[in-house]
Amino acid sequence: MTPVSSLDAVFREEYGRVVASLARRFGDLDIAEEAAGEALVVAAERWPADGVPPNPGGWLTTTATRRALDRLRRESQRDAKEGAAMMIEDTTPHEPVGVVEDDRLRLIFTCCHPALAAEARLALTLRLLGGLTVAEIARALLSSEAAVGQRITRAKAKIKAAGIPYRVPEAADLPDRLATVLAVVYLIFNEGYLATAGEEAVRAELIGEAIRLARVLRALLPGEPEATGLLALMLLTDARRSSRLAGGELVTLADQDRGGWSRPLIAEGVSLVRECLAVSRPGPYQIQAAINAVHVSAPSFADTDWSQVVALYDQWMRIAPTPVVALNRAVAVAELDGPAVGLALVDATGLTSYDAWHASRAELLRRLGRSEDAAAAYDAAIALSGNPAQRAHLQRRRDQLVGGAG
Repeated sequence: MTPVSSLDAVFREEYGRVVASLARRFGDLDIAEEAAGEALVVAAERWPADGVPPNPGGWLTTTATRRALDRLRRESQRDAKEGAAMMIEDTTPHEPVGVVEDDRLRLIFTCCHPALAAEARLALTLRLLGGLTVAEIARALLSSEAAVGQRITRAKAKIKAAGIPYRVPEAADLPDRLATVLAVVYLIFNEGYLATAGEEAVRAELIGEAIRLARVLRALLPGEPEATGLLALMLLTDARRSSRLAGGELVTLADQDRGGWSRPLIAEGVSLVRECLAVSRPGPYQIQAAINAVHVSAPSFADTDWSQVVALYDQWMRIAPTPVVALNRAVAVAELDGPAVGLALVDATGLTSYDAWHASRAELLRRLGRSEDAAAAYDAAIALSGNPAQRAHLQRRRDQLVGGAG
């Protein structure tokens, strides 16, 4: 691994940890993020010559802390902020840890303060904790880069203007913030499982971090079935990871080698789904987990119980109807009632700026024998996709149309 690739890997893996640690210590998100960024610049200058340090995350945290203290000195805030920061040992939090003992999870809850708009909470937390770029967040939220950038800027300004502190949420605060926290954790997982941009199709460090956070959330809120459902969903999805890529190309569910799926993850995920069913308080993550449980329990794609899958999507649409849910339901309906019915439902969602919409249309048009229309849909999906493995899969499918393959 070259120093540059090492730096990139450490940044992706450690950025959220460094920002969370500095936010706890200094109580200022701007200082935390800017100091973390400055530490990365220093690493980019020194590591190629000096080599990657034995503990790169610790090195970044130490360097970022020094940069933050330098900034406070420059701003003549030493008495108020630097003095407090200097009194803190790295292993001792400034305030009682309280009900959330994990720095990164505490920062998620802080960014998910109800005073901020829901979209701003998601964008800000993905930036600070996931280390995602504005472009990656825009893709994840199906929004424009300009809109996402404005949300992040406004959220930071509101935190500062309203004096929203970096603090431990009280136990009573947790349920009201849970929906946004779960959404953030799931978006971090999705960015890892199918990266929206960059050279890597899968970002394992984000997958691992999201699952780790979900386990902490479930332990923190054992009575919340949606927290359990999210963990189940991610485990059942991640169980298929080793079969999703082949030769640098995405492998769809229909073509995956089910023998390569992780049976321990499937067993744990299915057990959690059953736990949710026993509670009988369904929510979107529990339903998605149940859909995945149907998929991983089928011996083959052809043996999938599509009527059960569609019934679960129907339940999801009743609870939280969105165009993306409708799109996924349409794809399932196509397996049950045929591609013509599915295509009509896909078209009705109108998600023309979403690569999965065009990819879904392409496959259904292909099955209907409408090769020219399918090729155009593949072209649109390729143009919108930022994932190299996904683009490779779509390009091969389009090339098969030209070559006359099925």
